[in-house]
Amino acid sequence: MGSKNKLRRFRENETFSNVFQPTREELVIEEFALKGHWNKTFFKNENPLVLELGCGKGEYTIALAKRYPNKNFIGIDIKGARFWRGAKTAVEEQITNVAFLRTQIELIDFAFSQNEVDEIWITFPDPQIKYKRTKHRMTNSEFLKRYKQILKPEGVVNLKTDSEFMHGYTLGLLHGAGHEVIYANHNIYKQEGSPDEVTSIQTFYESQYLEINKPITYIRFKIK
Repeated sequence: MGSKNKLRRFRENETFSNVFQPTREELVIEEFALKGHWNKTFFKNENPLVLELGCGKGEYTIALAKRYPNKNFIGIDIKGARFWRGAKTAVEEQITNVAFLRTQIELIDFAFSQNEVDEIWITFPDPQIKYKRTKHRMTNSEFLKRYKQILKPEGVVNLKTDSEFMHGYTLGLLHGAGHEVIYANHNIYKQEGSPDEVTSIQTFYESQYLEINKPITYIRFKIK
């Protein structure tokens, strides 16, 4: 994507009422105004709050929001030029139960209060296979601590990935730490009984993976 295109998208994001782009200072030092108040202030209802972390273009966030109009969805990514597409679609199609937050996942507990979130989706994250990159792996123990902090006691996390490494790493970590694995499947399109919300929504890249018969894995779990 050219720099002109990026700048245009950044500018357009600033005009969207469903996009929030707090600075690091606003999150970490000041009290972020929406922390603990997403439903009351933005969505103006008490529906369950669902996050998609590393939402990319926002395809999954938008698809979930359309599928579940009685839930509120927030797509989170540091790359605003990417989720511009999802934010624009939501504006154009008047999808009111979706928002986008531009921030690093490491700062998630500064953007949401304790017990504010009902569910988290992590879709096709970078598996960060090299050992020195483990601190960026989105299901490592440090990230799980952050997720637990903002999730309700019965809150769940969903991991959908094409990386068998990420699937195996996460399952091992969950079992080792005594977390509750509700459902796990290493090839959701080949085995019967896969949750419909997992197989009926596909991102652009996911459909490409399926064309070359790359297995898509899924885990649903609770953090103890």
